[in-house]
Amino acid sequence: MHTYQHQFDVLYLEGGILHYFHDLEAFTAILFALLKPGGKLILSDYHPIKHCIHEDKYIPRYFDQDTYEADIAHQNHFDPVEQTDFPKVLLRHYTMSEIVNTVIRSGFTLLQLDEHPGWKGENIPWEFTLVAMN
Repeated sequence: MHTYQHQFDVLYLEGGILHYFHDLEAFTAILFALLKPGGKLILSDYHPIKHCIHEDKYIPRYFDQDTYEADIAHQNHFDPVEQTDFPKVLLRHYTMSEIVNTVIRSGFTLLQLDEHPGWKGENIPWEFTLVAMN
């Protein structure tokens, strides 16, 4: 870690990664340490409300803090025979306030938070982009 401490001007994270990290405080502390002073963190991820909606049904689990087992992302794009060898992953979903407050507690200054509708124009927040400065 020390090799890369304060080495980067920008960190860009996207595509739904936060749910793979079970200790968000530790993860954001590492991100803060990687950035040069004045560096920017750009985080684009799934909006936390997204994990509560499945096939147009609301599943009331927004504040759940449990981890749960799931398939590896995009596993269904592989041949079914190959899929039998794929390990399961443990996921932990966070609320928007957990994400924002953890970024702030890690030392970042929050510059911007934008919520985005789904790619099909769904009228609910489906993704978000957070910009913060070290």
